[in-house]
Amino acid sequence: MGPRHTRRGLTDRRQGDELAPRPLAYPFSDFVTSAAALHQLVREPWQLNVRRQLPALDAHGRAFLARCPFLLLGTADAAGTCDVSPRGDAPGFVTPLDDKTLLIPERPGNRRADTLRNILDNPHVGLLCLIPGVDETFRVNGRAALVRDAALLERAVVHGHRPVLAIAIEVEECFLHCGRSLKRAHLWDTASWPRRAELPSLAQMLMDQVQPRDVTLEELEHDVAEAYTHLYERE
Repeated sequence: MGPRHTRRGLTDRRQGDELAPRPLAYPFSDFVTSAAALHQLVREPWQLNVRRQLPALDAHGRAFLARCPFLLLGTADAAGTCDVSPRGDAPGFVTPLDDKTLLIPERPGNRRADTLRNILDNPHVGLLCLIPGVDETFRVNGRAALVRDAALLERAVVHGHRPVLAIAIEVEECFLHCGRSLKRAHLWDTASWPRRAELPSLAQMLMDQVQPRDVTLEELEHDVAEAYTHLYERE
């Protein structure tokens, strides 16, 4: 029997009632391979946590998005290979067109277009939205498409620069997520933050990883600084 396909993509081959884990490079010896075994470990969720999952935005979801300047966008290609990409802009950059539809302007980036290509292959997406200083997050799952409606793009103009496209998301489910993970991470506690100088610059790390022969470290440092200065202009 071949591999099964589900909403989440390609899964592992079955062994009886359990899923046989695919080989990993590290020699793990004790896997969780069934829903029953997982249930014994994590137990039943509180009914409140189940019922808070909504099929559309409500007033609280809209209020959260209006204050959100940053999110993580999860996508997968047709084969189920996953990717997560950051998106950030002024608070409220995620625009609710109605209670079931969100619009995210696509700003200039590294041109890899991993997220955009994935959406063309597989419309299922997930958002994790954050507000600085707020431990709770807002999650949205749904179906996405790439759109170029001129009137909508005009609403997303910043400093005279209009995005060439936007990501439209039809909300299938959305809910607030509790803040325990962010509290454990002390994410907003500036006293717990590492010093930036503890890591090399982006340019230095790229030089070490890629070892390009056609650019010097100084030139790459300049290019990164220029890119960080022109956040809305396309090269």
